[in-house]
Formats: sequence, structure tokens, C-alpha cells
Amino acid sequence: MIGRYYENEFPVIVKFVDEIPNDSIIKKSPVLTVISWKYEGETNNGMPPHEINEKMIDLEEAIENIKSSFKKYQHAYSRTGNNLKELVYYSASQDDFMASLNKTLTKHERYPIEIDFYEDPEWREFKKLIEDFKKD
Repeated sequence: MIGRYYENEFPVIVKFVDEIPNDSIIKKSPVLTVISWKYEGETNNGMPPHEINEKMIDLEEAIENIKSSFKKYQHAYSRTGNNLKELVYYSASQDDFMASLNKTLTKHERYPIEIDFYEDPEWREFKKLIEDFKKD
């Protein structure tokens, strides 16, 4: 599903699967992982400039390739807009996720990202996102 909302008068595009996974997947992935990439998009309605967007796509594709070989994490959603790109996942553990990410990105240039981890064993963040879009 693709949704849109506005922050500070800038559009924010959110991409996610409109379905909560089964309980066994939720129990195996209690760690909310947020990869953030801040950029200057003021001249592009808050969206990333073309060159930066291409690099963001490279990063996202690399992470998706991890998913095919590393079954210990699930994509929750991604959001782009208001000078911020976020890729959000649920993982089994911070250490496993970082080890796989670092291994996958060894041949990539260094990305200007921050990664934060939160305990969310009930997937409340993802459930709230789905509810917020159902209200609209």
C-alpha cells in the first residue's frame, strides 16, 4: 500500500504491506529497526534530489537482498518526504541485523544514515501506522 500525509506542508509518501504478520513472525522479530537518511530537499518539495534518491534505492535494494538470505527480519514500512527517508524493519536482534547489514554493504560507499533500535515485541508502531491509514 502507498499512502501520503503532510508534515510542515511537505508531502510524505509511505510504502507498506497493509497486513499484520502472523503471531509466530511477530514473536521472532521483537526489535524495531529504523534506518534514517536526512537530506536537503527544500527545492524539491521535501523530496530527495534525483542523485540522492538513486543512492537511496541502491541502499534499499541491498537491504532487500539481505532479506532473501536472512529470514530473521521483516520490512515494516518506508517513508520519504520532508527531508527524511526512513526504512523500518522488525528483526530478531540488533546484533544479527547489524552483522548482516555490514556484510552486505561492504562494497557500497558509506551512506549518511543513522540506525536506531527499539524494543517493540507487540509491533505497536506498525499496527499504529496501519490504523492511522485506515482512518483516512
